Amino acid sequence: MKEELNNLKNNALAQIIEAGGINTLEELRISYLGRNGSVNKFFKELGKLDSDDRKDFGILLNETKKTIEEAIGDKEQKLTQTLSKGDKYFDPSIPGEKYKIGHLHPTTIVINEMFDIFKHLGFSNIEGPEIESDKFNFEILNLPKDHPARSLQDALFIQEPEVVLRTHTSSVESRALTEYKPPFRFVVAGKCYRYENVNASNNAMFYQFQGFALQEGLSMADLKGTLIYFVKKFFGEDREIRARCKYYPEVEPGMGVDIDCRFCKKKGCSVCKGRGWIEMLGSGMIHPNILKNLGYKTEEMSGFAFGMGLDRIVMDRFGIPDIRSLYNGDIKY
Repeated sequence: MKEELNNLKNNALAQIIEAGGINTLEELRISYLGRNGSVNKFFKELGKLDSDDRKDFGILLNETKKTIEEAIGDKEQKLTQTLSKGDKYFDPSIPGEKYKIGHLHPTTIVINEMFDIFKHLGFSNIEGPEIESDKFNFEILNLPKDHPARSLQDALFIQEPEVVLRTHTSSVESRALTEYKPPFRFVVAGKCYRYENVNASNNAMFYQFQGFALQEGLSMADLKGTLIYFVKKFFGEDREIRARCKYYPEVEPGMGVDIDCRFCKKKGCSVCKGRGWIEMLGSGMIHPNILKNLGYKTEEMSGFAFGMGLDRIVMDRFGIPDIRSLYNGDIKY
């Protein structure tokens, strides 16, 4: 047994000297000195020896245990001093870092960037349900059941005529107008659904980015200033934009904003449908009828809103010529 104990001590000291980190050292301490460690196994064998042999072997066993404890203590001190000096060392006992596979989807990247831009203009983020009621998706937004503009949004109903997949993120605006007291400024990004013929620039499921504000004294100048700031920050100073009058039932007056097509340089292609310009967003002052129905005095309170097709902005940013590439699992994007 004495020979076995000597071999154990020599092996322990050799492993302690080679230990490259605190974690490895702790594993050695448990292996040799723990409750079920190798040294304690010898203590359990003492009772089987004669009294004279038990005394001699007990002394040797205690010395072995003390030697291993001191060796671990000295090694731990050296490793700690190395850490405190800032010296670089390699600890093979620390698990390695796994390689990160994949990255954020292009749409998520763009949403995060846009949220950050509007944050500097005082806008907060807000969310809303994708399965929506007719009230919030249409009626509050100046689209009563007999309004002809409803036919322009080919809605997908969950349960006719009251439960629908939201056709625009304006439904979140209508919820906010009824739930929050002005002044407020919100932006929202999310999926919308319409019955569409799928092609290079249209899909039945698409993303929109909506912004709106309500407070006393807002005007078209505030809306234009907000949108110009966004375009310059997001697209850069060299991109061209144009604003034109356009009808939207939710706003009055309404304004459409286009940006030059980066794929054809305004020459015309399948993405811009031969126009050279891509319709980026619709906007305007919140319709007086909406404010009146919510109990506001239109001579005192005013607001603006804008909504943009997020997928087309993502396509513009990353040079993706087909909207279907955003949803078909093409990992190169």
